[in-house]
Amino acid sequence: MPDLPTPQDDTESALFSECWDAVLSYADLCTSGSLTAHQLATEAFTLGMREVRAAASTHVRGAGRRTARLPVIPALLTAVRTTAAAWEAGGQGHKLDPELRLWLNSGSAARFSGPPLQRPVALRGLRDMQEADAALLWLAEVEALPLPAVARRLGLEAATVADELDQVRTLFRDRCHRAHLDSPMDAQCRSYARLLDAVTRSPAAETPGDLSRHLATCVQCAEAAACLRLHGGGLPAALAGGVIGWGGLAYLERRRRATEVRLGAGRPGGTDPGDDEEGTGRSRVLRGGLLAAAVLLSALALGVSMMPFGGSGGDTAAAQDDRQPVAAPGVSRSAPRPTATGSPSATAPPSAPRTEGTPGRRKPDPEPQGTTSVTHPAGTPSASATTRSARCRVAYELDSQWPDGFQATVTVTTDRALSGWEVAWTFRDGQQVGQMWDATVHQNGSRVTATAADYNKTVAAHGTLSFGFLGTWTDANRTPRAFALNGAPCTLG
Repeated sequence: MPDLPTPQDDTESALFSECWDAVLSYADLCTSGSLTAHQLATEAFTLGMREVRAAASTHVRGAGRRTARLPVIPALLTAVRTTAAAWEAGGQGHKLDPELRLWLNSGSAARFSGPPLQRPVALRGLRDMQEADAALLWLAEVEALPLPAVARRLGLEAATVADELDQVRTLFRDRCHRAHLDSPMDAQCRSYARLLDAVTRSPAAETPGDLSRHLATCVQCAEAAACLRLHGGGLPAALAGGVIGWGGLAYLERRRRATEVRLGAGRPGGTDPGDDEEGTGRSRVLRGGLLAAAVLLSALALGVSMMPFGGSGGDTAAAQDDRQPVAAPGVSRSAPRPTATGSPSATAPPSAPRTEGTPGRRKPDPEPQGTTSVTHPAGTPSASATTRSARCRVAYELDSQWPDGFQATVTVTTDRALSGWEVAWTFRDGQQVGQMWDATVHQNGSRVTATAADYNKTVAAHGTLSFGFLGTWTDANRTPRAFALNGAPCTLG
């Protein structure tokens, strides 16, 4: 495995630290384990930085001419895809995600390396922009960085960066419109090009029925529509999917969550991490004080429980028999396990004893809910059986919505630890799930089941699990009902 390239100066050192996390995040999506993810990220980073340095040192003669290239982060992510394709061709495909392997051997992957005019519109539009403008668009829309952080990274004025971003969005739309018109297309697509441009310019414009039906069947025009429609919140997905390709939407969600973690998810008026060092220090002191108090109270309670009280030896023995042990023999207390979102869950009080594991009191397993690929040795209860009675609460968030489509996030809080999970719900209005990340989807009619991925199936007690998806809708898009975790009903709210 090659070593990471050495930064040439301080500017490149900062660039390395900013880009490595993005490369590793996408490489983790593309592989089957953390070790292979690090190997893929290292090879791709080496390849990508070599290409970035070569492009930066290339000078094109002639006024107004320049070398068309992507900003650094999307260029490095493209190198991850290229390296993964080389692994597949070189006999190392077993290290990759199975769905990625299928994609790499399909016509969808061939579009990214085929003739330039047949490549995705978003890729051509971003590459055709000035690198500084393209970097601003990518950092704000895909990496989901706050505008003050984007301004500092690119050396822009914080007071004007929002206006510049609006101008860059419009510029990207114009580049994509031109790229769409330059694409080889049949007569029907050509006839809809002018109407598509007009409909996507205004947020109040309604999509005619014939155009809507055409977009439902034509991938090329649907991609163009996503890039041309700046309103509705679909631009980040159009950028990520059109530039990265496979896993673009899952990468987009990961970067959004990573930014929320860095800024403090749910904190009103969240700012850049560098602006909140003092608050972070106070929080650490407070958490340390609470932890010390909890330890002191636990030690005091243990000491009181072991103190002998008045009475005969028989009374003392009876009292000792009635007391519950502080911890079961042979069971050690471990540190809190990370939740599905990657952050450690808070220490939770012990739950009530589970009757499923008590000899002679085992409850019969209910009917199975959905299917799972996990197998268990004989005599060992399955994950769904041991967690079927888990209490849970669901938060369903509609992240964005546009004509005929939407993006949503499902977050489930469980009162008991899980070693595998399935979340099911029923759509009210016939919605259909298209693509899902951080879970595997199965839909039967209006009933949807999301099954945990290998990397997030373990959830600590009182922890959360989360996943997102893209869907389509027609007449209405109400919140689903009848949420269940491993077959047990959940409360919504």
